[in-house]
Amino acid sequence: MDAVNELAAAKKVVVKVGSALVAGEAGPDSAWLTAFAADLARLRARGQQVLVVSSGAVALGRRRLGVGRRKLTLPEKQACAAAGQSALMRAWEEALEPHGIAAAQVLITRDDTEIRRRWLNARATLSTLLALGSTPVINENDTVVTEELRYGDNDRLAARVAQMMGAEALVLLSDVEGLYTADPRKDPAARHLPRIAHLTPEIEAMAGGANAAAGVGTGGMATKIMAARIAQSAGCATIITLGRRPAPLAAIEAGETATVIEPSVSAAAAYKAWIAGSLATAGALVVDEGAARALAGGKSLLAAGVKAISGRFDKGDAVLIADEAGREIGRGLARYDSADAERIRGLKSSAIEGVLGFSYGPMVHADDLALAVRAPA
Repeated sequence: MDAVNELAAAKKVVVKVGSALVAGEAGPDSAWLTAFAADLARLRARGQQVLVVSSGAVALGRRRLGVGRRKLTLPEKQACAAAGQSALMRAWEEALEPHGIAAAQVLITRDDTEIRRRWLNARATLSTLLALGSTPVINENDTVVTEELRYGDNDRLAARVAQMMGAEALVLLSDVEGLYTADPRKDPAARHLPRIAHLTPEIEAMAGGANAAAGVGTGGMATKIMAARIAQSAGCATIITLGRRPAPLAAIEAGETATVIEPSVSAAAAYKAWIAGSLATAGALVVDEGAARALAGGKSLLAAGVKAISGRFDKGDAVLIADEAGREIGRGLARYDSADAERIRGLKSSAIEGVLGFSYGPMVHADDLALAVRAPA
């Protein structure tokens, strides 16, 4: 599919907006944000869910604190982020409010996308915000994160969000119209690459180094290729296009120049493969015959179908699921720790909150379950 179809077909879209688009000379670029908000509202109106990863806090904070364009120390970056984040969110709120859309601030660190329990909590929060009709506006939590634990650019953070949320399309708004064989601003013979199936060393070499606007952003084409590699393995298509347009998403759908980097697998398949093959199990759940049939039919594992529990595991840990004969049915991510799971096994879903004081729903959700591949008889 081309960029037009990739964007239109995606049920869930992550859009990364850079500092140069958000931050104008005297503050937030309200004209661009207003036009982009209408662009975003159009996707929502046709049933697509959109998450925004927005840079700009440090750039806006520099201006509020009167810090020049010199290289900042880490404490100065954190101070500028703290001063600028409120201005950034106010700008997004003012842009989205006329469309009846509530902007929801979500600040994330690298640990939130790499430590499994925090990853699950972040995903649950973002999913709930989408279900409630708001638009998450996500940024790295620069005010507290250390240099060693930073993403440092929001291209890769956006790719991790796309991976976390099972998005089908990641849109990276750039200062050029996609990937070229060389920098088109320096080489008039540079050739645009409309579609890329494999990220080869040659493709990565074409991306070159960072070429952000001086003193504003921290990313460049190289970081966008790194982000696309993350998205590709997560089953998400990456679209790189020029952001400095009033409605860049509409421009993609109108056929304006863009580069599509194809996913290597589907988003669902990538996630299931990660559960099945990448995680060591911390415990096991033995289920009855009815639950085994339900799981085979694509259903979630309810507490009522769990007969026995072994091992010690925390919420979000991988667990093996077996039938009463000891045959593996699959592997999944537990929604309860082993102590709570033991207290509610065999209970109907309606009784869980009365026992624990809360409920996370099924023991293992179907979305977090990878069934075992059985050899043919």
